[in-house]
Amino acid sequence: MERELNEEELQDFYAWIDKIPLSRPKRHITRDFSDGVMAAEVVKCFFPKLVDLHNYIPANSTQQKLSNWNLLNRKVFSKLNFLVPEETVKRIVLSTAGVIEPVLSTLREKIDKKLEHTTDNILDLEYYDTREQDKPHTEICQKEAKPLAQLAREEVKKDEKSKQKNSKPQHTAQFYSDMDPTFRLILQEKEQAVMALQETVEILQMKVNRLEHLVHLKDMRIEDLMRHLETYKARGNTP
Repeated sequence: MERELNEEELQDFYAWIDKIPLSRPKRHITRDFSDGVMAAEVVKCFFPKLVDLHNYIPANSTQQKLSNWNLLNRKVFSKLNFLVPEETVKRIVLSTAGVIEPVLSTLREKIDKKLEHTTDNILDLEYYDTREQDKPHTEICQKEAKPLAQLAREEVKKDEKSKQKNSKPQHTAQFYSDMDPTFRLILQEKEQAVMALQETVEILQMKVNRLEHLVHLKDMRIEDLMRHLETYKARGNTP
C-alpha cells in the first residue's frame, strides 16, 4: 500500500475513479478524499448495504477526519479484508501528496476480489440493496466501473447462452439414466475436465482484457506526449 504507483498504474487508477459517481466533484484528490467520505462512497457504489453514508461527516477538522477513517476501517474495510494503517490514515488526513492513490488502488483490488467471488450477480448478494432509491446509483457503478474480470465473465456467459440457443436440446438426464454406469462416470469426469478448461480460458481472457486496457492507456499517453512535443517545436520555430 505504501509503494508509489508508476505512471501506467496511475493512469489506470484515475480512469477507474473518474467513472465512479461521487457526491463532490474531484478537483484535488489528496484533499477530496482526506475526510474519508468519498472513500466510503466508492465502496457504497459497489456494495450499497455495506456503507451507511450518514455515519461519515464531511469535515475540515483533523479529529473528525480521523474518526471517519477509523470507522471505515472497523465497519467497512474489515469486511473487504482491508485495513489502512494508522500512520497512513494520519498522512491522508493531512492531505499528504502521493498517499491516497496507493490506498484507493489497493481498495480497488479488494473490491474486485469481492466481486469476483460472486456467481451470478455483479454485486455480492449479502450486501446488495434492492431498494428503488439505490438502483440508479448502483446501476451506474455496474455499468461504468465494473472490474474487467466481470466484463470477461459476462462475455463468456453471453457466448454460452448463444451456443445453447442455436444448438438442439439434448435430454441429458435421460441419456445418463440409460447409460452404462462406467461410461456415465467417464462422461461426467470429461465434463468436469471441460468445465475446468473453460474456467482457465476465462482467466486468460481476463488477463488479455487487462493488458489490452493498459496498452490503450499507454497509447493515449504517447499521443498526448507527441502533441506536447509538437507544440514545443512550433513554439521554438516561432521568431
